[in-house]
Amino acid sequence: MKKIELNENERIDDLQIKGYRIIQNPKAFCFGMDAVLLSYFAKIKKNSRVMDLCSGNGVIPLLLDAKYPVSYIEGLEYQEESVQMAVRSVQMNEREEKIVIRQGDVKEVKTICPREGFDYVTCNPPYMVGEHGLKNPDEKKAIARHEIKCTLNDVIEASAWLLKQYGHLVMVHRPFRLAEIIYCLKEHKLEPKRMRLVYPYIDKEPNMVLIDAIKGAKQRVTVEAPLIIYNKDGSYTEEISRLYEQDC
Repeated sequence: MKKIELNENERIDDLQIKGYRIIQNPKAFCFGMDAVLLSYFAKIKKNSRVMDLCSGNGVIPLLLDAKYPVSYIEGLEYQEESVQMAVRSVQMNEREEKIVIRQGDVKEVKTICPREGFDYVTCNPPYMVGEHGLKNPDEKKAIARHEIKCTLNDVIEASAWLLKQYGHLVMVHRPFRLAEIIYCLKEHKLEPKRMRLVYPYIDKEPNMVLIDAIKGAKQRVTVEAPLIIYNKDGSYTEEISRLYEQDC
């Protein structure tokens, strides 16, 4: 593990997988369970090339690299401060030969990246649009949560450009936008093939949806068993506990 200088308000957190660590700034934005669940749902095949859009502080590239034998992972992030944290996290974990983080706008991906250069695109995009949810007064956090700099359509259009034929877009989003997500995927010739709803508790509404769409695939979607995060007493369910135990 390479020693890295931290900036004001930054800290180093343990990703709980193969000793990987990440630099985070609680006053900017810290990753949540949605990023962890996305990395497990992805099921990325050996020697794949992966692009992570809206990459934030680089948590998904690091988790994917720790979990799967990929050949190359690139992260694209709009906010320069997040890019710099992600770059230093990659350096700290000594993964520069496998992971590249760059600053860029999802809407300009056609000028940044070659067409059909990736087997997988992953994305944990801003969830909220318009009046949905309270907009954080801090601009950095607002950009990460609300569709200020890129929209759902921007992400899906960019993914269609980046993916090879039969490549996968694996995304986590909010169930209340599911109809819009599926419509937009189909508009860009990305066919939903796997979907899993995530529930905080068994008797509550789902608060996340995991989707795997394949470019140019035929119609047929498999809806996987619900994923429940917490037992009634607030402890992790058996599946979530196994998920974390596998990493340690």
